[in-house]
Amino acid sequence: MQEFKTLGQFIIEKQADFPYAKGELSRLLRDIGIASKIVNREVNKAGLMDILGNAGTTNIQGEGQQKLDIYANEQFIAALRSGGECCIVASEENEHIIPINSEISKSAKYVVAIDPLDGSSNIDVNVPVGTIFSIYRRKSMDGPAELADVLQKGTEQVAAGYIIYGSSTMLVYTTGKGVNGFTLDPSIGEFCLSHPDMQIPKAGAVYSINEGNYVHFPQGVKQYIKYCQVEDKSTRRPYASRYIGSMVADLHRNLIKGGIFIYPETASAPNGKLRLVYECNPLAFVIEQAGGRASNGRERILGLDVSELHQRSPIFIGSEEMVLAAEEMMVEENQLVTK
Repeated sequence: MQEFKTLGQFIIEKQADFPYAKGELSRLLRDIGIASKIVNREVNKAGLMDILGNAGTTNIQGEGQQKLDIYANEQFIAALRSGGECCIVASEENEHIIPINSEISKSAKYVVAIDPLDGSSNIDVNVPVGTIFSIYRRKSMDGPAELADVLQKGTEQVAAGYIIYGSSTMLVYTTGKGVNGFTLDPSIGEFCLSHPDMQIPKAGAVYSINEGNYVHFPQGVKQYIKYCQVEDKSTRRPYASRYIGSMVADLHRNLIKGGIFIYPETASAPNGKLRLVYECNPLAFVIEQAGGRASNGRERILGLDVSELHQRSPIFIGSEEMVLAAEEMMVEENQLVTK
């Protein structure tokens, strides 16, 4: 019989891995878990309540906000504000950082970057959506926390993860010591350890990319897509094309079964579209800790300098062998261009 272990129990057991934290990181992860349960409840009632559809507003990215985008953002900020372990929240939905100036938070050691509801445009058609989060240690305790505390390289993350709201709700996270997944048991309202020590297969048979933008892709990406479609039994090709349009959902499938997710630069988005701070970096941390690879097609995602809160980046992420093959084709393209 599998040992029953809740997220709270697991976090407490692992607290010894961070002697400097004195329990704050554990409580912060607990706060994120609590907020995700509230968001999960609303996601599961989306067809029954007036929370479907566009809110009629746009976020800083210029993207239309769904009603659930705003709701999820409010819930996570409220949970982090009341917990006292976080001094700054950086969200996809807000133009600027959100300092938490309460009495209990002024000496908080952590900052949180979050995409409250990834893939929210899919909520109306009952496709899985998710939350992505990233946690950093505050750089200095002298004076108030500031933007520089958020603009750290991905290598500086102390924890990161995602929650996927699908056929079941799962919270997957890492603190730099492997990846573990917890499934929400609605009968007791607890996340329970269901996927210990998750490892992504070194190779997979699925590629995830929006091929509708094919004409706008770099030549190296076009070459990789053609490679995926050629028959070759030794490499299990042709690969299956699976693109959900919700990064968390695509990545979660690939983490379990193997595969690659690509969101490259295009003619209209030369710097890529996904945000480095609260999408690419946290998911890259998770995938690397599970034995996978993540790059912008040329450089490791976690090593990229961060200069802007809403900085964008291309991303190639997933099974190591698949990402390496795609990177090789991007290098070949660069060599041809520079000749």
